[in-house]
Amino acid sequence: MARRRKRYLTATMADGYVKTIGPTADPFTHYWRVVAELENGKTEVFWGHTRSLAEAKRKRVALDDAARMRGWKSCAFEIAELVESEG
Repeated sequence: MARRRKRYLTATMADGYVKTIGPTADPFTHYWRVVAELENGKTEVFWGHTRSLAEAKRKRVALDDAARMRGWKSCAFEIAELVESEG
C-alpha cells in the first residue's frame, strides 16, 4: 500500500482570513466557515473542510434551521478552495 505524502493546505477567505490545515494526507479540497452574530452581539465561528465543493455546499442546507434553533441574529456562510502550501 502506497503511503500518501503529508501536506499543508491553506484557504484564504474573502475578508483576508487565512486558515492552514495540516500536516494531512487527506484529500481535502475546500474549507467552509459560518460566522454567526448572536442576539447579545457576540460572534461565533464554525468551520470545517471537505473533500469536494459539492460536499461543502451541502453544509449550507441546514444553516437556516441552525440559525433559528440557536437564535442567531444573522450569519454568513463562505467556502474557499484549499491550496497546497509550505506550512
